[in-house]
Formats: sequence, C-alpha cells, structure tokens
Amino acid sequence: MKTIRVVAAITKAVNEKGETIIFATQRGYGDFKGGWEFPGGKIEEGETPQEALKREIMEELETEIVVGELIDTIEYDYPTFHLSMDCFWVEIVSGDLVLTEHAAAKWLTKEELYSVEWLPADITLIEKIKAAI
Repeated sequence: MKTIRVVAAITKAVNEKGETIIFATQRGYGDFKGGWEFPGGKIEEGETPQEALKREIMEELETEIVVGELIDTIEYDYPTFHLSMDCFWVEIVSGDLVLTEHAAAKWLTKEELYSVEWLPADITLIEKIKAAI
C-alpha cells in the first residue's frame, strides 16, 4: 500500500471568554470533501516536515506560522493508501487565515472539538489535544 506523508497544523488561540480554541478546516475538494481536518498537506521531496507545514499553511491560508512542538505522528490506513501525518502545534505570525482551498473553518473550544465530522485520521488526535489544552 502506498504511504502518503503529510503534516498538520494544530493552531491554538484564546477567545474573548479566555477559553483555549483550536482551528479546524473543512475540505473543499477531493475524495474527502466536506470532512473536517487540521490544515496542512503533503511533504515534498527535500523538505523537512516543519518546512512543508510552513509552505502549506501559506498556500492554503495565506498565513505565516511558527512551527512548535510535535504532538504526535498519526499512522492511519485509508482504503487506498496509508497516511503518516506529523501533527505540530503552530502559532500565527501574520495573516488572516484566508480560505483558499477549504470550504469552511471554525475555531472550536475544548467542549466543541467533537461537534464537527472529523476525517478518520484527524479524529484520532482529538483526545491528545483535549488533554493538552
């Protein structure tokens, strides 16, 4: 089975009530259109995961980020490929999170993390995020 290596950005912020919130995006294209995910994308040849994540977030969201700590590497078997996804905490440096490829986006509180229909690989990360925030 083919392995696809990707990176995902878990962006934290604080809302007006002082609650930690996490940024989620809804796919606007492809086989998994409509599913919710953490933004990111494929690692290109010669890139580190961190470089790939900075590039992908700039391309997808027109936002500059600083890549922080690795949360986890998710290994997930989809029907036609194996996904290896490095998931990092990120901080926004500049930009307004413009949706260039996604259908929608939401900031979710800890209590709202299960309120969207996550893609199968992404949902496996939710408990680790909840424990960390």
